[in-house]
Amino acid sequence: MKARKEILTDCTLCYHSCGIKVAVEDGKAVEVKGLASHPINKGELCPKGENILDTIYHPQRIKYPMKKVNGKFERISWETALDEISRKLSDLKEEFGPQMMGMFSGSIGVENMEIAGLTQRFKTAFGSPNFFSVESVCYRMRIRTRQITFGKYPTEELDSNLYILWGHNPDASDLPLKMAIEKNMQKGAKVVVIDPKKIPMSKNADMVLTIRPGSDGALALAMIHVIIKEKRYDRAFIDKHTKGFEKLVPHIEPFTPEWAQKITWVPADKIRKLARMFAATKGAAIYQGTCTQDQTANGTQNSRAFSILQVITGNINVPGGWVISPRPYLGNVGLAGDGDPLGIDKYPLFIELWGRKSPYGVVTMVPENIPDLLKSFIVVGGNPLVSMPDSNAFKEAFRKLDLLVVHDLYMTDTAKEAHYVLPACSNLEKYGVAYNYNVCHCIPYLMLRKKCIEPYEESWSEWKLFTELAKRLGLEEYFPWASEEELVAFELGQTGFSFDYLLNEKPEGDYYQQKSYTIPDGTFKTPSKKIEIYSDAMQQAGFDPLPTYLEPLKSPQSKKYRDLKKYPLILGTGNRSYYYTHSQHRNIDALNGQDPHPMAELSRNTAKDFGIKQGDDVSVSTDRGTVFMKASVVDCVADGIVFVPHGWSGQANANLLTDAKCREPILGYPDMKSLMCAIKSVEISR
Repeated sequence: MKARKEILTDCTLCYHSCGIKVAVEDGKAVEVKGLASHPINKGELCPKGENILDTIYHPQRIKYPMKKVNGKFERISWETALDEISRKLSDLKEEFGPQMMGMFSGSIGVENMEIAGLTQRFKTAFGSPNFFSVESVCYRMRIRTRQITFGKYPTEELDSNLYILWGHNPDASDLPLKMAIEKNMQKGAKVVVIDPKKIPMSKNADMVLTIRPGSDGALALAMIHVIIKEKRYDRAFIDKHTKGFEKLVPHIEPFTPEWAQKITWVPADKIRKLARMFAATKGAAIYQGTCTQDQTANGTQNSRAFSILQVITGNINVPGGWVISPRPYLGNVGLAGDGDPLGIDKYPLFIELWGRKSPYGVVTMVPENIPDLLKSFIVVGGNPLVSMPDSNAFKEAFRKLDLLVVHDLYMTDTAKEAHYVLPACSNLEKYGVAYNYNVCHCIPYLMLRKKCIEPYEESWSEWKLFTELAKRLGLEEYFPWASEEELVAFELGQTGFSFDYLLNEKPEGDYYQQKSYTIPDGTFKTPSKKIEIYSDAMQQAGFDPLPTYLEPLKSPQSKKYRDLKKYPLILGTGNRSYYYTHSQHRNIDALNGQDPHPMAELSRNTAKDFGIKQGDDVSVSTDRGTVFMKASVVDCVADGIVFVPHGWSGQANANLLTDAKCREPILGYPDMKSLMCAIKSVEISR
């Protein structure tokens, strides 16, 4: 009879970190189920979580270190790999200085604090300031913008009285939120969908607003206008907790619903109706799409406008609004260093705010700085040649590197370009902290990510990789932990939870603090100790201190765009799939069978105008490149728009269409949601 044990841990296949139960027999994980006691997923799992073992045990996993020799990969030992990599890094450092090294941590490094923290620590120990992350194009803008406004990062709750799904489709990307909305709608909660596409929740929504991609900020400004002009704001909250409202009042005067209607496609009467509904609801929240409003020309000011809508209606630190709830004091695995990350001269607010520096460089500037500044790259848990904008520019640049090292589970597009590929552990093969104060769910919960099984073949964890590499570079003092258990115990040191407590007494996890809706003195960590409607930080950086609207550079209403005849349709990239996380999981049969092809979505009218039928092979082109997909002719997409999914590799890679130099001016984010394109049927030989 096989020995069987059940281990409670977390999934880590996306940012939710849902709780799971892993059954292990004779050292092999044989079954995974949802953990009913976990506050995020309550026992439910998405298809990715249900098929996690196929990811862990897939035959395509990298089994051992490899080196590229004459264009082909050859197996080498860990000793040889680390010796050669450390020697090359030392030689480049001696010749060009430590800043020549860049490091990249992908989406899985956002969910896994050990990956991100150890990567940051290694670059600092080495002496380089250049750490890059998927957060350079993703969530960091929202975090930074709310920090500018509140001094901290308030988040949306799962339970709300009014859900404004603004470019956010929970059915495709947010199982916990979907579950909460369905439950709360039965109790009377209202739902508003703002999207160029009718998402599944549009069917039962109280309002559906079809908006032009990239124009979200105009709609938000018009809502602020209505709330102020009709005096529907929360005067008591504003007087007690904010700074700059008196400057907002005249500033908002020109941003009428009629002005916004011309820009957004949303009728003025619907804008007024939504503004009144929002202002009348205590416990209302805007749920932004993960990147929807960030990856546009007006990204920073979009988030500023959303923040101000929450503020002037008093929907801060109330049940169902945005909440600043205490976070645990985790030991910082990262390490502060000297030097300025790439981009601080052009996008200073992305990197520094009130003397506090973040470790991130501006990733959109990477291609133009290889090889003059950056000559080596270490990529951990990421696939930038697919996930970052302008894949051709990144690929051309990475081919100019003197050293490219990739640490991953699979041979990704980025790994194929590497000089060395190193096998990584999965989340079931190492310890970590599952930090469940989720980016959009405000649940103060901690869990220990357990090592359930031994590492696959010759896979190493990030702790082991960087500890051993540091030894060869004479940097071992910066990696003092003798084991992963010691590292995690360090992270937990100030939380009140010990490693043993979360391993043995509370393996299901525990609430580290009770959520509070009070606003004591010192809640807002801005210089004024108030919510800064008028932002001195923005003004001092040379930008408008009150939210404004900037039309996308490449759009049908842009005064500077000259290629409308060649590229007549609006392009949105980054459609999410319920079955994949970014570029991951497409090799899993059970998932790929549900979503087997990259599909370019367009309306029936648009398809008719361009002679396209359902299932046709099509090309989608921009001024940066062309992709090949299949046509999905649907009723749910607004006319004049083409949506393409992200994460597919090869000729279906959506980032062949995007432009790393088409950037939002404040934080340097790429515009990936409101470009212009052409589409046509093609014949593809198979």
